[in-house]
Amino acid sequence: MILMVGLGNPGAKYAGNRHNVGFMAVDRIAADHGFSPWKPRFQGLAAEGRLGESRVTLLKPQGYMNLSGQSVGEAMRYLKLTPAEVVVLHDELDLAPGVCRLKTGGGHAGHNGLRSIHQHIGEGYRRLRIGIGHPGHKDRVTGHVLSDFAKAEQPMLEDLLRGISDGAAALARGDGAAFGTALAARMTPPKPSRPAAPPVQADPAKATPAAPEPRTMTDRLKSLADRFR
Repeated sequence: MILMVGLGNPGAKYAGNRHNVGFMAVDRIAADHGFSPWKPRFQGLAAEGRLGESRVTLLKPQGYMNLSGQSVGEAMRYLKLTPAEVVVLHDELDLAPGVCRLKTGGGHAGHNGLRSIHQHIGEGYRRLRIGIGHPGHKDRVTGHVLSDFAKAEQPMLEDLLRGISDGAAALARGDGAAFGTALAARMTPPKPSRPAAPPVQADPAKATPAAPEPRTMTDRLKSLADRFR
């Protein structure tokens, strides 16, 4: 059993925020892989299903980002899991939009959701860090994470979520290389094929006209004589 947690803030007001990309990712996984409907459970919303050979519970904590650990801790204890069997999908300021990195353990880097999870289950869980980019100055971070993805970013976001969903079974079993391959297949556009060069058309105006074939014996002898002059 794997507990796969998407982080975000509940409510329509926050649904499109960069901070909610973890919610978006597990929503896509649930939809693409035939999980059960979302039901209130573990101070959050949970759905159950399979990813490859792994039985998986998806979880979206509903107590706001800074209380995420309460929901994760309750679910982990009920399901009798270790932190190593927990995967948290969350937004990451230090990665460019569309870039994902896998990590196990380590600090929370100021992320309120991770800070709360650290407090409840420790730091030994796995993480999928989903890049949302940095606004350039720390004073702009709050506004950045709580703003929606721009319209121009929507195609990138769609490819990103589909790539995460494509690689979800590999993510569940801890195969980082296979997950990365699945994600790259969505995020790297195919190289356009080079069209075949059209056949070169001869310009009739520049073509050298063929010499007419002599028609009489006299004409032929005269033509032959001209060749040897």
